Amino acid sequence: MERDPVSGTEADPAAPGGGHRARLRERLLTGGPEALADYEVLEFLLFGAQARGDTKPLAKALIARFGSLAGVLNAEPGALKQIKGLSDAGVGALKIAALAARRLARSEVRQQPVLGSWQALLDYLAIDMAHLTVERVRVLYLDARNRLILDHLVGDGTIDEAAIHPREVIRKAFDIGATALILVHNHPSGSPEPSRADIQITQRIAEAGRLLGVTVHDHVIVGREGHVSLRAKGLI
Repeated sequence: MERDPVSGTEADPAAPGGGHRARLRERLLTGGPEALADYEVLEFLLFGAQARGDTKPLAKALIARFGSLAGVLNAEPGALKQIKGLSDAGVGALKIAALAARRLARSEVRQQPVLGSWQALLDYLAIDMAHLTVERVRVLYLDARNRLILDHLVGDGTIDEAAIHPREVIRKAFDIGATALILVHNHPSGSPEPSRADIQITQRIAEAGRLLGVTVHDHVIVGREGHVSLRAKGLI
């Protein structure tokens, strides 16, 4: 008798969904990274939490509610639990997948100089921040080889001098031996276009850094619609 592709328990191909699960597994293992649609990825994640039955309606309901695979994986547990038919085990399956994605992306960033692996950094930030419902400010502190020393969470809230103080940002660099930094925050509205406050605080921090020998490489703003680099826009 065939075994379930996630839980390892025996699955009867004649049972509802049994053959479908086997076909999804085969496509996953042989079809490459684009073999499964987003809702099918969710189906597969939910197999272990729902040993029998068809997970496709639940997967499609999740996509409809949260808009995308990323939206589902980044949704708060409380919001996920409001979806009819999704058990606590199902919520756990989705959240552990999201955690694994973040850990994998973070490891890619930590293993090599940040400026030489810019796309890996952007992927990490998008996974970690693009779907947040609150504005979050972080500072990535780098050593002389531009390797990540510290991913520092400054706090939640609009990026201005009430939330992020230029002198404190630079002082933190001295405290941990960093020679450069990258500012990061997200826009819950979805659009990553910088506001006037974003530009002004960045320029203040960059000026403070120049005076004290700490380079501000960039300020990256992340949103569901993509990202913006203030350095690329000529604003630093």
